[in-house]
This record gives sequence, structure tokens and C-alpha cells, in this order.
Amino acid sequence: MRLTRIAIVLSLGAAVSACGAQPQATTAGSASTSRAAQALNLTSDQVIVRDQERIRTNASDWMAVDELAAAYLQKVREVGDPSYYPKVEELLSSAIHHDPDDSEATTLMGTLTLARHQFAEALRWGQKAHALAPYASRPLGVISDAQTQLGRYPEAIDSLQLMVNLRPDLSSYSRVSYLRELYGDVPGAIDAMKMAISAGGPVPENAAYTEVLLGNLYFNAGKLSDAEAQYQRSLRDFPGYVQGIAGIASVRAAQKNYGEAARLYQRAIEIYPIPQYVIALGDVFGASNNSKRAGETYDLAAAEQALFQANGVDLDQELALFSADHRRNLPAALAAARRAMRDRPNVVTADSLAWTLHEIGNDSEALDASRAARRLGTLDALFFFHSGMIEAKLGMKGQARADLSKALQINPYFSVIHGQEARKTLASLGQT
Repeated sequence: MRLTRIAIVLSLGAAVSACGAQPQATTAGSASTSRAAQALNLTSDQVIVRDQERIRTNASDWMAVDELAAAYLQKVREVGDPSYYPKVEELLSSAIHHDPDDSEATTLMGTLTLARHQFAEALRWGQKAHALAPYASRPLGVISDAQTQLGRYPEAIDSLQLMVNLRPDLSSYSRVSYLRELYGDVPGAIDAMKMAISAGGPVPENAAYTEVLLGNLYFNAGKLSDAEAQYQRSLRDFPGYVQGIAGIASVRAAQKNYGEAARLYQRAIEIYPIPQYVIALGDVFGASNNSKRAGETYDLAAAEQALFQANGVDLDQELALFSADHRRNLPAALAAARRAMRDRPNVVTADSLAWTLHEIGNDSEALDASRAARRLGTLDALFFFHSGMIEAKLGMKGQARADLSKALQINPYFSVIHGQEARKTLASLGQT
């Protein structure tokens, strides 16, 4: 299997990295960091000020244009402000208009379209960048990410294999981790993410993000203490790191320390107000029986989603799952889920469609979508919870028991709003 080939190359990659291969500044889906910023170890704000001045002095300084666009993309990662995206698009469009063979601008345009969840377009930009710079690894990262999100998994593995061959580093290792996770190889995913952390990167935020991703792998496997250790490590390496704060909040919520979880999520939202954290805060309020605060928070999450959509981000898949989970405008949610399956037909989208169909009462079609979601063997507790609830509704008691038990076995803390529902439904199904 192709994943085995990646595993073999990764073993060699560790030796290459130890011998001094310089890692990329990217992780899966992340922005590029400007070459000058890497050399000088500047903050994103310092790079932005510097390159803005360079462009004011010389509007034809196209390297500064590319680097400013990269710094804006990195800034979005740090503060969660999607209003930078139109600025990035304007900068990169001008650079590519000036020089259609600008491989850096072309690669960054691929990164921008990935960030906006425009995956078919991202694939085109990645392929163009690869043609312009066939020995650069970053275009292959764009290609592999886009293929993964488009559900083209064998092609994504091939593209990632080429990336690993060219540059075994933080960026490629983290992508290997995600593909292994999708195929149900959680130990292999953890090993690859550890290699990404060991490889390191020139931008502290990117390295801390990789530590959070390892924490997420542990959390999704139900290993709360290991997860918290990684989240705490990210905060030591990058003080005040919002993703680390939110990670610890998820652990506190799993421990039913809802007061502390809410405090940490609110702190994260003050720094980085993305819908994911706002929804998580609403779920904590809901779990602590504060329905009024939960409803207000979900309204805020919807407003945040609208802000991202206004700046060109496609959130159909995320919107569908959020709306289905909280039974908000289910006909619109179903329409969004169907659009998402058209535009990004991957296993996560299939799961969102399955759950939306279930909530709207179409469990027969939901079952087909759920089976599509689990076609790779992904060990995601939410996938098994969704399939179990669908099967229970269809009277498939034996399979429902198996899947709900599997969800709780994979991660007993998979959801503060659905965990108890899974246990109650499982109890109602009786013994085999």
C-alpha cells in the first residue's frame, strides 16, 4: 500500500533531517513565511512594516510584494482575521500579472485558496506552481492538501511521497501524519507528528501548531494527560499561543471542569475569534445547563462564520455540521452539506452530510453517506457516533450497538454535547 512507501521514506527522512536539512516554515494548510523573515527571525508584524515600506519606496519590488502577502497569510494564522485575505489576493494578483512565471506568488496563491477552502482552484494553482518550480516542495504540499480535501486520496499520497522525497521536514511530516490518521493508522500518525516536531521550523508559531496537532491526536484517542502535555508544551515554546489555550480548554471540558473550560475558551476567542472556538464555548455552556448563554454564543458563532464567508472562505461543510448539531435552520444546513459534497467530496464532508440528513429525518440516505465517510477506515469517534445513531433510528440494533461502543472506545470524551447521548442510546439498545 502506498502509505507503507511513505512510512519507509519517513524512516530515511529522520536521518536526512538529523544531518541538517532545513525544514520548511509550513505545516499542512499553513502560510509560507518570507525568506527574509526566516533569515532575520522577524515577527509577522515586523515583516509587514518592513515590506510595506519597501513597496512604498519602490512599487516594483516584487519580492517585497510576495513577502508581504506571505506575512499577511501568517498573520491570519496568528490572529484569525480573514480580512487579510482580500489584501493577499490583490498583492498576489498584481505580482502574477507582472510576471506569470513568479513561482513564489503562484505557490502563495495556492496557499490562499487552500485557506479559503477553494480546493479545486488550489489544486490548479499548486499544479501551476509545481510546473514553474518542479524541485520545490511547497507546491507539492498545496497539491497534496487540495487532493486530500477533494477526496482524491491515492493522488494525494503520490503527491506527498514526492514532497517527502524532496524535503523531509515539518511541513511534509505533518501531512503524512494527517493521511495516516485518515487511514486509521493513529500510532503511525503520532510517530509522523513527532518527527515533524523534531524537525522544527524557523517560525515559532508553526512549530507550536505542530505540537498542538500532536495533542489533538492524543485527545482524539482519549489520552487526556498526553494531550494536555503537548498543549502545555506549545505554550512554553510560544507563550500565549491561542491554539494551546484552546487545547487545554478542550481537556478541561472533557474533565467536566466547565467553568475553567469556559474561561479558557473566552480567553482564546479574545485573541483569535474563529467559529471553532466560539462553538466550543457554546457547547460548554450547553453542557453546564446554561442554555441562554449557549444560544447567545451560537449566534456569535454564526456571525463569525458570516465574516469568514464575506472574505471568500467556503464554510459549507463546517456550517452544515454546526447547524445540524444545534438544529439551526436544517433545510439551509442540508443545502450547504450537498454543496460541500459537490465542492470537497472527502470523508469529513460525507460525515457532515450524513449527520445533517439524520437530523432532518432522512436516515436511509444518511446511512449511505455515513458509509462513504468511513470508507478509509478512519478511527474518528464522531464518525462512529453518527453512524450508530443513524443505525439506531433505522432499527439496526446490533450495528448501532457496535458503532456506538466503538465511538466511546476510541474516545470517551469525543463530545461534550453528544457523549451522554451516545451512552443513553447505547443503554437503550440493550445487550447483544
